[in-house]
Amino acid sequence: MSDEPVTLDFLAAQQRQILTELGALRDDVRVLTAIALRQDNTNSAMLDQLRLMVAMAQRTADRVRTLEGLRE
Repeated sequence: MSDEPVTLDFLAAQQRQILTELGALRDDVRVLTAIALRQDNTNSAMLDQLRLMVAMAQRTADRVRTLEGLRE
């Protein structure tokens, strides 16, 4: 440890550095939040699309069953 006394200028410089680093962390959190929200929206859209595809396949299967029933 240094024998130099701690001055107000030194403390002010340390506080400015901490505030700068906090600002950078805040920006990083914003970016990561945006990425997470985008991923969540993508997953929701894919799930909706999958539900629509399953419903369409079920309707097609129902029509095929109806046609096969008419043949017999």
